[in-house]
Amino acid sequence: MKGQLLHRGRQKTYVLVFEPGDEVIDELTAFARAKGLAASHFTAIGAFSKVTLGYFERERKDYKPIRLDEQVEVLILAGDVALKDGEPKVHAHVVVGKADGTAHGGHLLAARVWPTLELVLTESPRRLRRRSDAATGLALLDLEATATAA
Repeated sequence: MKGQLLHRGRQKTYVLVFEPGDEVIDELTAFARAKGLAASHFTAIGAFSKVTLGYFERERKDYKPIRLDEQVEVLILAGDVALKDGEPKVHAHVVVGKADGTAHGGHLLAARVWPTLELVLTESPRRLRRRSDAATGLALLDLEATATAA
């Protein structure tokens, strides 16, 4: 993955270009760690050679993996980066299109890029924090902790 700063101001904006074989969540998390990102949002388009979506099952408090082991177009990938236990955590949802025109979507659990993924990320000057929620088992944004960190 290659990245470049597009705009420096109160909010920084980066463009990231993923290369064939890059694992999206791993690469984006490494970038967030290297840049010290604590509150960001992003969108992307491109394609994957394979992807694992997740559908959250309330009863199990866990994601049911939905594997698509085929070439798909990334119609939209959107998400955010916030701190959880002091480390950046990527939260992303994706809608992908198959060759027959059908679309599949969900939480992005894993994806391999092919041939590229073009992602634009905007960093906020504030910090976002996540906390584990006992009722759902999810790491949810904690606005109270975010407000005290401002």
